[in-house]
Amino acid sequence: MAKKRERRTGLNADRQFESTQRVRAVKPLDSRVETDRKLEFPIENMKSSENSSSRNFKNPVLAYITPWNSQGYDMAKKFSNKFTHLSPVWYELKSQGTKLVLEGRHNADEGWISGIRSSGNAQMLPRLVLEANPVDLLKKKKQRDKTIELIIAECKEMGYDGIVLESWSRWAAYGVLHDPDMRSLALQFIRQLGQAMHAISLEQSESQSLQLVYVIGPPRSDRLEGYDFGPEDLRSLDDAVDGFSLMTYDFSGPQNPGPNAPLKWIHSILQLLIDVSTHEHKRLAKKIFMGINFYGNDFVVSGGLGGGPIVGREYLSLLEKYKPELHWEKNSAEHFFLYVDNQDVKHVVFYPSLLSIETRLQEALSWGAGISIWEIGQGLEYFFDIL
Repeated sequence: MAKKRERRTGLNADRQFESTQRVRAVKPLDSRVETDRKLEFPIENMKSSENSSSRNFKNPVLAYITPWNSQGYDMAKKFSNKFTHLSPVWYELKSQGTKLVLEGRHNADEGWISGIRSSGNAQMLPRLVLEANPVDLLKKKKQRDKTIELIIAECKEMGYDGIVLESWSRWAAYGVLHDPDMRSLALQFIRQLGQAMHAISLEQSESQSLQLVYVIGPPRSDRLEGYDFGPEDLRSLDDAVDGFSLMTYDFSGPQNPGPNAPLKWIHSILQLLIDVSTHEHKRLAKKIFMGINFYGNDFVVSGGLGGGPIVGREYLSLLEKYKPELHWEKNSAEHFFLYVDNQDVKHVVFYPSLLSIETRLQEALSWGAGISIWEIGQGLEYFFDIL
């Protein structure tokens, strides 16, 4: 079993975090960032947006929407011009005995899709998770062909522009990626799927083909393990995949409380995946959708460990109830605050701010990369002002 990577940003709230400080100047994309930088933003203003149409971030923006945070559907419609790709989390492909079954059509909201199409130009690429047994799927040609057939048929029937495919993490969980032969079959399957999708022209634009965006997790360290998706894998899929949704978040958890996605960590991941010494590095960077979280975490830091993700409305509720003092953690480039609950238990809360989002947008721009947002229903409306 692989050794877990050490977390240098694990939390000891009383020692590790500095007191409130003014943040060094970063060129703002929006005037509201300046107010946010001073940690003086009124709670009421966090609930609304001043710019729902014009784009500030000019690189591609992929936004995830989940059925369990239905506010995301409304956000996608209201800010449709901010996005180049929308990925509702709808589909799973599963094994049922020897058969393959594509589930999730019941999640698809055709009225919502129609509304999106009439109000913006974002491509519709639902997320599809491959839950099918990877040993059977990757080893058996009939299963591979059937998987591709089901995916393309659904895209055609529903008028999608393509899919966002998530499978690498599932294959890693099954343990098949440690086997070099299975790993080779996995990459071969993704290439086969991409080539098949690119052979299909879109009804709405015959000059474009079905698009494939592939979800990849961040390598655990610069010493790549068999289950890690690394730079060689990125290059090997370059021709077959139109984009890579890089999950640069979930750095911390209840067992190691701390920032959601330290900026230096994000930079190191991009540095590892995109070898700037190669001639193709700019082209590969343009295919990256660097992950940005719109959720936060509320961690317990005294009296045991615990806590977990929070969404925008929960964050606002904590601000209104405890009226905490916000701090800027410069090493991670994230805002946080401390509070003590009714049981006298100390918590630390990390949640995005305009400034933390802006620094990540600048990081993506410095590479020529786009961004992917997990997920817009968890965020606050004023986040969209700087997109």
